[in-house]
Amino acid sequence: MIDIKNKKRIVIKIGTSTLTHKKSGRLNIRRMNSLVGVIADLKNQGRDVVLVSSGAVGLGLGRLGISEKPDDTPTKQAAAAVGQCELMYMYDERFGKYGITVAQILLTKTILQQDRRKNVENTMEKLFESGVIPIVNENDTVAIDELELDFGENDTLSAIVAQLCKADLLVILTDIDGLYDENPNENPNANIIHQVDEITEDIYMAAGGKGSKFATGGMQTKLDAALIANEAGIDMAIINGRDPENIYRLFDGDEVGTIFPCK
Repeated sequence: MIDIKNKKRIVIKIGTSTLTHKKSGRLNIRRMNSLVGVIADLKNQGRDVVLVSSGAVGLGLGRLGISEKPDDTPTKQAAAAVGQCELMYMYDERFGKYGITVAQILLTKTILQQDRRKNVENTMEKLFESGVIPIVNENDTVAIDELELDFGENDTLSAIVAQLCKADLLVILTDIDGLYDENPNENPNANIIHQVDEITEDIYMAAGGKGSKFATGGMQTKLDAALIANEAGIDMAIINGRDPENIYRLFDGDEVGTIFPCK
């Protein structure tokens, strides 16, 4: 097992399905409060933390009174514009109770592919020096390809952010306990894989196979993120985010979730 306890710079990613209630799509306030408390505690331990957070579009749809997920891009972008204000207000208020300042960073694939990438890196470092927690999301208001899931619902983005800020560890919070050797939705006897030393085709097949209904937008994009992180010398973990205190258990060395150690 890798030494997670001594990791100093952490990127934590939480997706919409973990941050919201399944039936209503509205924000899970208790879970957000717990997540903020854990991250604040990690910060108080002397760690640098970046939060990659989804949820803006869902929050925006709720504020606009739209109950069904729209198919057209302009409505999604409008919802993102409204939702980003709401999301950052809620994070700012909650982190502020712990005396922690947050900053919003909205990224697009185009920016990350250009020389402006260095500007993002410099901004991140200055925020760390100032004791600020950067909260990152895709800039869905202006970017079309991100709404088309080009970033893999923020999984890939979180790995790229980990590269940008030279993180020691990427933690992806999801709504299952980790990577299983079979699809747990189909086989209740499927076993969790606690450590993956090499991401092979067999590992992708365990996640449901590339392009399958089970893998698309789910575990496959997390494996893609692990590849990106590991190639950059960054360890990654997938853990169940329904209980944010699983992050404590991860740092305590408990066997929780699935760990992808870099070589």
